Amino acid sequence: MTGIGGVEMGAQAARSRALAVLRIRSRALAVALLPAAAAVILLVGGSTGHLPGGGWDVLRWVVSVLALCVLLAAAGVALVVARSRPAVTPTVTVAEESAPDLYRMVRDLADRLDVPAPSAIALTPDCDSWLEDRTHPAHGPPPAEKHHDDLAGPGGAAHRRSPTAPVLVIGSPFLWWMRVGELRAVLAPVVAGTGPSAQPDIAAARRFIRGLDAAVAVASAGRRDPLSRVACAGLGWASRLLLRSCRGHAAEMERGVAAAAAERAQAVDYGLRIVAQEQVGLAYAGWDRLLTRVALPAWRMGRWPSRLDVGVVAALTELSRRDRLAEGFASRLGERPACDLLEEPGVMDEAVSLLAARLFHGGPAETGADWSPVGWEEYPEEVVDRTWRTDAARLHRVLDTLGVRRAAEGTAPGTDGPTLARVLDHLTTPDAASTAPLTAGSDAHAAAETQNGPGTPLADPDAARRPADDPGPSRPPYDDSDASHPAFADSDASRPPYSDSDASRPPVDDPDAPQPPYGDPGAPHPSYGDHATPVPTAPAEDDEDDLADTTARGAALAAGLTAQLAREEAEARPTGARAPSSAPGPAAGPDAALWDDRALPLLPLQPPRTGREILTAHITAMVCCAAMDTAGAAPALDWLDGPSLLFDGARAADLAPSVLSLVETGDPGPLRAWMTELGIRPEKPVRLV
Repeated sequence: MTGIGGVEMGAQAARSRALAVLRIRSRALAVALLPAAAAVILLVGGSTGHLPGGGWDVLRWVVSVLALCVLLAAAGVALVVARSRPAVTPTVTVAEESAPDLYRMVRDLADRLDVPAPSAIALTPDCDSWLEDRTHPAHGPPPAEKHHDDLAGPGGAAHRRSPTAPVLVIGSPFLWWMRVGELRAVLAPVVAGTGPSAQPDIAAARRFIRGLDAAVAVASAGRRDPLSRVACAGLGWASRLLLRSCRGHAAEMERGVAAAAAERAQAVDYGLRIVAQEQVGLAYAGWDRLLTRVALPAWRMGRWPSRLDVGVVAALTELSRRDRLAEGFASRLGERPACDLLEEPGVMDEAVSLLAARLFHGGPAETGADWSPVGWEEYPEEVVDRTWRTDAARLHRVLDTLGVRRAAEGTAPGTDGPTLARVLDHLTTPDAASTAPLTAGSDAHAAAETQNGPGTPLADPDAARRPADDPGPSRPPYDDSDASHPAFADSDASRPPYSDSDASRPPVDDPDAPQPPYGDPGAPHPSYGDHATPVPTAPAEDDEDDLADTTARGAALAAGLTAQLAREEAEARPTGARAPSSAPGPAAGPDAALWDDRALPLLPLQPPRTGREILTAHITAMVCCAAMDTAGAAPALDWLDGPSLLFDGARAADLAPSVLSLVETGDPGPLRAWMTELGIRPEKPVRLV
């Protein structure tokens, strides 16, 4: 099946399935009209004298009332299906005046394929491209025609754009990573889909299915009053029944449309498309790593990278430098990139980057004191450094709560600052010490754990070290440096931030604003945050299983960190993400009017972290702070692995196994050997946020 015959076969298959969907709609209408038809027969029979008698009169009343109820219910369902707002992908619309070359390329492609041109072009932070129908009245009128086709002559337009043509949605990483020819080859099958979409039967079937899907969403919305709940239950039942009936035909219809579009697109850049498909997979891999390893730590810090698409090019270029198999991809960079088709690529990149932060993290729709853009050149200092120091400050706050003494063993007299040695000594203490008599303040929390369970704080952490007649005046924090208490997001970060993993990073307040010391429990929290979970009072069952391989003190510290993070999330939850009110730039912004953002983030990147992963991330952050303050290390950004630690310009290695050895077995030997080799001094105080 090739050529025109293949196109016709695919289109005919899609149309036959569309007609099957429409027949199901017609049957549903017939079922709804059946009681009314019976009522009409009974009424006519009574008026003509063919059905006399009291029994027929009662039956006429019953059937008439039933018919009226069924008609009202059917009319209500039909009204909701027709008027409900179908789901729309969050995108950034590209106006034609901001990308005339891109529109010209798409129109030329549609003309070569002999299909209607898309009505508009939009960008999405995803590695995919598709057509989307936005002609529903709830989405507003189609975009106005603001151009004249270059191929049009005096006698009329050579290629007319249909007012109901779908919108072409393009993944933004494609524009920045692909070359112009590669993008045209990749978009050819997508644009070819506008031909079947213009077929009336296929368009009607798609509208019906989208309406049913929207009606199910309306029925699933929470209702308080009993009458609304009953109505929504009936609406949901009818809509789901029709959707189940249409499911198979709709799937086959879309397969036929895709087959027809692919067959038609073979006439345009078929050889180049095979090569371009390799770039699609590569762009997807680079985009995924950039979001999870690089962007996510910044989002948690209250900073959103404003050039994500530029970052994916840097990440894939770095991959081509490291991987011999990808060396050929770097040679493509000499050709014209597809982003040159935009008049202002930077503005579009900024708008897409903000939309990505909203979709994947749930951040606000506009910049502010707690939500500001960050450039890649500022990332090491503004994100990596502050993230590590914020995590280290949280770690010491929890140690204060657990009653761990502030001066670790081996430190100089008078040293009372936050040190790595304090953490190492606490986690190295044998588990058997929890059953010994309380002879030091560092063991006071072990007795509390034995009596009340892991993670139980002491009412007075210093009570075990004070004389009986000492009233116990409050002590100042380690130093008077500023520290914030930001909201923290759940994520997967079991390994250090400079290894091949995603390190967890909480957002922080405005660095220029005065903030309380890290020991102050009443510090304010920023007004944004991830989808938070309720504050746990004890480790969850999954966390208990995860912490089974750790020491008792490690489990208690992990439980304290988990509870602290949950409290910070709970305090940040009431304000949440603000509603969209403005775009980051005058020329582009997310189409906020087309989609509902009440349940952000729509696509969270990472599952909730376990207690051991949280503990590992915080210990790693403390080690990095000690390395920066005592050994001259520097924070850096690795395009493939995210936050990293540099010693003399080279990335530090082999830290993850050493930290895991301390967390899982309480053995600090590998970590101390690693620090000794690099000249890190754990007994020296570190600077916190």
